[in-house]
Parts: sequence; structure tokens; C-alpha cells
Amino acid sequence: MANTPYPQSYYAASANAAPPRPVLQGEVETDVCVIGAGYTGLSSALFLLENGFRVTVLEAAKVGFGASGRNGGQIVNSYSRDIDVIERSVGPQQAQLLGQMAFEGGRIIRERVAKYQIQCDLKDGGVFAALNSKHMGHLESQKRLWERYGHTQLELLDERRIREVVACENYVGGLLDMSGGHIHPLNLALGEAAAVESLGGTIYEQSAAVRIERGANPVVHTAQGKVKAKFIIVAGNAYLGNLVPELAAKSMPCGTQVITTAPLGDELANRLLPQDFCVEDCNYLLDYYRLTSDKRLIFGGGVVYGARDPANIEAIILPKMLKAFPQLKDVKIDYAWTGNFLLTLSRLPQVGRIGDNIYYSQGCSGHGVTYTHLAGKVLAEALRGQAERFDAFADLPHYPFPGGQLLRTPFAALGAWYYGLRDKLGF
Repeated sequence: MANTPYPQSYYAASANAAPPRPVLQGEVETDVCVIGAGYTGLSSALFLLENGFRVTVLEAAKVGFGASGRNGGQIVNSYSRDIDVIERSVGPQQAQLLGQMAFEGGRIIRERVAKYQIQCDLKDGGVFAALNSKHMGHLESQKRLWERYGHTQLELLDERRIREVVACENYVGGLLDMSGGHIHPLNLALGEAAAVESLGGTIYEQSAAVRIERGANPVVHTAQGKVKAKFIIVAGNAYLGNLVPELAAKSMPCGTQVITTAPLGDELANRLLPQDFCVEDCNYLLDYYRLTSDKRLIFGGGVVYGARDPANIEAIILPKMLKAFPQLKDVKIDYAWTGNFLLTLSRLPQVGRIGDNIYYSQGCSGHGVTYTHLAGKVLAEALRGQAERFDAFADLPHYPFPGGQLLRTPFAALGAWYYGLRDKLGF
């Protein structure tokens, strides 16, 4: 029987101890079968268990195997497309609901960490860094936009102030969000899984869903078993494959690459990021980085459309890191890995229901750490009959990629080349 381990990442190497979880064998019955033990699935399961549902979670590999355990570990508010884009494309009531929810995911993470005493190196503070005056203008507009929705933990940074929070000469300013921050993402997922089990939920690992039998009483089949449920939540995102063909048609898996240095030591680490904030720049194809609890620098960026694993991750990301921090030219890289996220054409998440009892959320488009935690709450609300917030997401318009699955990768790569050129030219 296949056993899929974690990728060789810094997160897997520094993960908290977790119990072995069984493979599903035979037949089980439950109220809700959740497909995927990443943030969306675990958040859904927790909210449902807290409201009295019986929940069974099926994971194809291990808890947090996908994007939830491989991402940059940054708590970033809002969506991959900001609220102003939503305001222009939907009505005022829907925009108001989505705008109010844009800052909820980070609060949910902090509530979970506190309530279930999850050890995941939670740190407050995230910086959006401007590389030119256009970026700075965007951040000024973003601050006004977010404050309009009640989000006030924001500070514009001029060129002097940003030097106080990050030792990079490339930035002309930035925006500090103290409700942002960073975590060890795999340990957050493992802690949430332990919380699920503490409430009576069951998680099966190495138990990929291979077929969904739709109908009034849906059944999820795995290689060695099946789960009979009243409801199904599909939460596989970029690792779902073609299990639900109508979802695959409107999304595309993409890869992002991450490297981690050897420990830098307190002195160098504190010089690079004196307040231990995480940072992402304002480019369309952005770079992001932060310190770990043992004073390594995690640096990520780049996009591979179609989710192919690049031959040499370090060759892609190291030049980006050295452009930001030339002082690290002699530092050894200890880990390099890739992980997939799910891109939608609108870059907004796709939420909906298939039939009467199959619910889904997918397509965070690279902005998923906070959104997925919100999604779990919204999906759980819908199963309890409170669908107003679910409907606000479900009513967002979504379209298939031009040319279908065959041509979606080259079209997206062409678009990325165009925006990458704009990033380089500063317009």
C-alpha cells in the first residue's frame, strides 16, 4: 500500500510530534465527511464539531501535506484580489459582507491557537513592502480601503521607518499590519488536527477519496473503505485532482518555491528583521520572507504554472533572496521545496454547493492561510442553515480558463510574463 510522506521541508523537519493515524478500512457512517486535512478541511471540521456534528476527515497523505504545511507561514489579511475589486464587480450588500469577512481569518487563527494551546510560533506583525512610488500609492489606497471596513491596526512606513523593520535597501516604504503575522504552518495544522480529535472527530490518513457516490445519502469511496454521510465538504484545493470534474475545470494548480537558510544566529537575524515581522513585496509576482523561531530565514517566491516541480528550486529563489539581502551571500541553504496552490481566473475563492449536500471551497490563489480558516467557519454555518455569508461567496462570478485545461497553463504563463515585465519596469 502506498504511503506518502511529507516533502523534505524545514517544516517537516521541525514538526511537533503527532500520533500515527489509521488508514480507512471498511465502512463508517458520519454526519459530515470532509475531504482534505489541510486548513479548509480542519477549520470546517472544528467548527462543525463545536456545533455537535459527527465529523470524519479523509486525507490522501498526511495532515497538512499540501499547501497548509508548505506555505510561507504568513498571516495576510483580505483576499488575493482586494475588496475594491469585489466592490466593482458585485452589489453593495455582497461587497459589504465580503469586506467585513476579509479580516476574520487571522482572528480565527489566533482564537484557535489560544483555545487549543497550539504551539506554532505565532508572531504578530506583517509588512507590505513598496519597491517604487506606484507601490507606495497602492499601499496608501489599501490603508484607506481597509480602514473603511474597520481595520485600523495599520501604519504607513516611509523610507526611514521601513529601514527600522527590514534591512533591505530596495524599499521606498511600506505598510505595517499588526494584525498580520506569521506561524509555523505545519504545526498549526497538526495542532488543529489534534483539536479535531479532542472533540471526537476522526481523521484517516493515507486514505485518498477516489470516488464520490452522489445522491440523497452520498458516499465517499477510498481504496479500502467508504464513508456514508449526510453532507460532504470538498477541501482538497490544489491536491484534489479530478475527483470533482466541474471544480477542476475552473481552476489551475500552480507551484511556488521556498528555501530556508541555515541558522543565522541572533545578531544577524535581528539585523535583518529587528521586530521579527514577516514581509512580502508589492510585485504581482511577489517575494515573501520571515524568520523562524531558530533564526533561519524562510524566503519564497516564483510561480510554476501547472504545478510542475522545477529541477532546481534553489537556482530560482536564491538570486531573489540575495537581491533583497546581499549580506547573506555566504549563508548555506538547508532546505528547498515546492508546494502547490490553486489559482482561479478571477483570483477570488470559489465556494459553492453541488446538489443538496456536497459543499466546497477552493482557489485561494496564493492567499490562503487566513481565508481557509474563514472558509471553514462559513461552510459550517451553511450546513447549520445559516447561509448568508456562504451565499456572498457562492454568488461571486467564476469562469473557466480560456482554452480549457489544455491551454490554461500557457495562457496563465503568458499573463505572468506580462506582469513580471511590469514588475521589472516598475509600472
